[in-house]
Amino acid sequence: MEFSVLTYNVHSCIGTDRRLDIKRVAEVIAACDPDVIALQELDVGRARTQTIDQAEAIAEHLRMKSHFHPALHLEEEQYGDAIMTAHPSELVRAGPLPSIGEPRGALWVEVRFGDFRLNVLNTHFGLRRRERLAQTMELLGPDWLGNQRCRDNPTVFVGDLNALPGSRELQRLKKVLVDQTGSRRSLATFPSLYPLLRLDHVMHSGALELLSLEVITAPPARRASDHLPILARFNLNS
Repeated sequence: MEFSVLTYNVHSCIGTDRRLDIKRVAEVIAACDPDVIALQELDVGRARTQTIDQAEAIAEHLRMKSHFHPALHLEEEQYGDAIMTAHPSELVRAGPLPSIGEPRGALWVEVRFGDFRLNVLNTHFGLRRRERLAQTMELLGPDWLGNQRCRDNPTVFVGDLNALPGSRELQRLKKVLVDQTGSRRSLATFPSLYPLLRLDHVMHSGALELLSLEVITAPPARRASDHLPILARFNLNS
């Protein structure tokens, strides 16, 4: 059985042309036709982006269900990450990560494809190496990737890790997750207009085979956000 997962830092749906355009972001995603979508940097009820619930707006456009976690919550304003899918799904866990400065969090959703259960974890790491290492260790612990539920079932771990392929954070994650992308320059995701760095990552564990990994570089994607989305296609090795 094949399925696809897309991860995308949408930059509050503000593009490289400084224009707020939620529909444009949704259309970039729709063109990839993913089964599961993991988004970072979504605004919900924030004055700076017209108080729109961006998670629900994108999910409605895609006809999917959204699971949103606000890493930042100030009165009515929220900012965080989401996992969306049209398949049956269940929120397993959402919570904060150790942070310095801007709060960071993670989100874990179980997606069902018939009898097959897939764990999807989405996160957005901080800007400081010490912070990212603490966040890595938290996610490797018993509440997240170290949980029996993740060890027993196929798991896809995605997000904007703000870390390069050779970083200590990635090396620690690769002790329990598979990263078959190496250091290929062709997978750079930031900045979207002239991508030089691979800050966005897709890793997995369990009975999964990575069939392909593609950075979406079409002109609409280069304008819609300061990051480019990554589309991963998997096969379940039953």
